[in-house]
Amino acid sequence: MTPVTPTLSGPAPGIGITLSGLGKTFGQGRVVLHGVDLQIEAGEFLSILGPSGCGKSTLLRLISGLESPTAGELQVKGASRAEVAYVFQEAHLLPWRNVSENVQLPLEFRGLPAAERRRLADDALARVGLSDSLALYPNQLSGGMKMRVSLARALVTAPTLLILDEPFAALDEVTRQRLDEELRQLWAAMGMTVIFVTHSITEAVFLSERVCLLSRKSHGVTLQLPIELPPNRDALSRTSVDFARLVQRLQQEFESLN
Repeated sequence: MTPVTPTLSGPAPGIGITLSGLGKTFGQGRVVLHGVDLQIEAGEFLSILGPSGCGKSTLLRLISGLESPTAGELQVKGASRAEVAYVFQEAHLLPWRNVSENVQLPLEFRGLPAAERRRLADDALARVGLSDSLALYPNQLSGGMKMRVSLARALVTAPTLLILDEPFAALDEVTRQRLDEELRQLWAAMGMTVIFVTHSITEAVFLSERVCLLSRKSHGVTLQLPIELPPNRDALSRTSVDFARLVQRLQQEFESLN
């Protein structure tokens, strides 16, 4: 079979996802998620907040297909084939591969020719501002650069759904805010659906079109808050009255869960 060649030349159509009564119970009856009803629109940027142990990462694994639900159903709409990319808190780069070779890895698994892999990797790395770092190795990179490589490796397949599980949590605040800005710009340019898990309320407000709050007590969604801010956001956006109001609302809701 001839492999399908991804392209980063234009927006990838995001997928829509519907969760209906979704639940996940592990061994010995340990309920992690119960009765989750959630509609994720195609091309939406959705952030998920909640205290530790509320099931955020489990929800991501269910949506991505890495886990199967024990109750309810999950439907995907808006694309003939859902292309899912996952970015974790750790970059998980292979130390014996340079930056370009790390980004090419998903394309190698698909059997793409070497020249095509290099072209697509160069394109993805240009999108995250690493065109001058192709030959560097992971031990030569800062924490922020490693996360950019990890993000480029996810983008190289032109995903319709990008899932990020606290990807910037270990970074300093300045680097984290810069990457937040770059991620939102990439989302706007590529048109994919993004689901982002974070413990940072300010990060969730800055990035998202909507924030969902998960509860450890109910094992489900307790709040869905639209983020009514201008689409183009930068460092000054974090100083606005509307931004502060949204952060305060989520802070109050978050504290009520504990």
